[in-house]
Amino acid sequence: MTDTPIEKREGDDDVVTTTTTPILANAESTETTTTKETVINENNDDENENSAEDPNDYLRIRNGDRLGSTAKRQRLLKKEQNTRIVDENGNPVYANEKRRPKKKVACMIGYCGTGYHGMQLNPPDKTIEGELFEAFIKSGAISQNNSNDLKKNGFMRAARTDKGVHAAGNVVSLKMIIEDNDIVEKINSFLPEQIRLWGYQRTNNAFDCRKMCSSRIYEYLMPTYSFLPPRPGTVLAKEIEKAEKEFKGTTREDKEGEEFWINLMNKCKDAGVTDNEIDQIYEANRIGLDLSVPLEAAAINFRKISRECRGQYRISNERLELVRKALNIYVGSHNFHNFTIGKSYKDPSARRYMKSFKVSEPFLIEGTEWISIKVHGQSFMLHQIRKMIGMVALVIRTGCPLERIEEAFGENKINIPKAPALGLLLEQPVYDGYNQKLTGDFGREALGFDKYEKEMDAFKHKFIYDKIFNEEQKEHVFSGFFSFIDAFNGVHENSGLPIFQFLTAHGIVGNNQPINDGDE
Repeated sequence: MTDTPIEKREGDDDVVTTTTTPILANAESTETTTTKETVINENNDDENENSAEDPNDYLRIRNGDRLGSTAKRQRLLKKEQNTRIVDENGNPVYANEKRRPKKKVACMIGYCGTGYHGMQLNPPDKTIEGELFEAFIKSGAISQNNSNDLKKNGFMRAARTDKGVHAAGNVVSLKMIIEDNDIVEKINSFLPEQIRLWGYQRTNNAFDCRKMCSSRIYEYLMPTYSFLPPRPGTVLAKEIEKAEKEFKGTTREDKEGEEFWINLMNKCKDAGVTDNEIDQIYEANRIGLDLSVPLEAAAINFRKISRECRGQYRISNERLELVRKALNIYVGSHNFHNFTIGKSYKDPSARRYMKSFKVSEPFLIEGTEWISIKVHGQSFMLHQIRKMIGMVALVIRTGCPLERIEEAFGENKINIPKAPALGLLLEQPVYDGYNQKLTGDFGREALGFDKYEKEMDAFKHKFIYDKIFNEEQKEHVFSGFFSFIDAFNGVHENSGLPIFQFLTAHGIVGNNQPINDGDE
């Protein structure tokens, strides 16, 4: 595939609306929006001088002044009065509220998504936007008369995050009252500690933080033991072994993984836990059966030994380089229909452009080794990042050729499990195109997070990284996820072949029967 500019779509899991723009071009100069969106934006922007409500607004006399400026002011005042909050008798609730000027701004925010039902306002659920909106109102950044609807303030977010997903940096744009010099401090005083407003920047009235975002950077944190092979004797391990006998030399040898499991099983034997008991424990967990008293005691010992061995594991340089090589296969323009749900190979919106993947050196958190993966992409679809991470982890774990990732860009449909949401966070939206014009043509400050880097880094470690590490230590999310995959024995409805046969020497071609689109 060639790394060429493609259609730019909104990021994350928003409903897809296409705009056409080169990757690094001035986004605001080439965007096209649907009529529906334009009407919505205009109707919500009561201070937009380019409102299309009256054709006369676009007529000019020779000196450049607009016709009917007095009539326009009267019309805007009447419109504002009509949108004020009224009681059951039609009387304004906040009739004496002083009218204060609003300015279009881009607000740079960060948050820990734990305990929230995602970013987007969705009453009665507890959301990040709900907390922000309330803080804006209490601080006076949004008037009481505009406090019943986000749309009145032209509110938009750059990226929508799902339940439990964090963001070190995100951007929301809105019209805000910024007369107070300490408005940022006031807003933060009404926000919980796990949500922060880093600052704001003035923009023009036409600015839309989502449409003008040229790309986004996400970070994914995961323990290195996630790349260890399936335990011998599990369903997936047996499928790999069976396929390798039929197609010899297809899968990679994994002495590092073999040594890990030999060491773990020897420790289990020393503790009096037999291979047969371990098999019974896995099977009971797979089908949801309660363990007998003797098995429960064996399970406690097995889990304790497993946790100790996982914590002591240190990924080799060779294995880490294999992870980097696998992730770099995603870079460029590809058809990611297998990395989301509800899209076919022929759907043009399935084609996305990934700019880079960067994998950190391993680091230790309370004795367990982790890595950080940063992906920079033009836009992403629902579950795409988690499925990309999941695919790489499974390809490394099973020893199948790295080319299996490239094959997943093809027409054959496969069911890629999505990696746990726990490790995912939005690093920041990027405004390359917008900033190119802002700094080059107008000599103004670029829109971004550089000046908040110190505060953001401290926030990430206190409210995001620690939450991820502590939850993994308490709930064992990653080990539970891969144990489930290893024990899963489902088959395709049409072909009757194992769901994860594409991870064996059989490859994707052996699984070329279509399967139902749906969340795993």
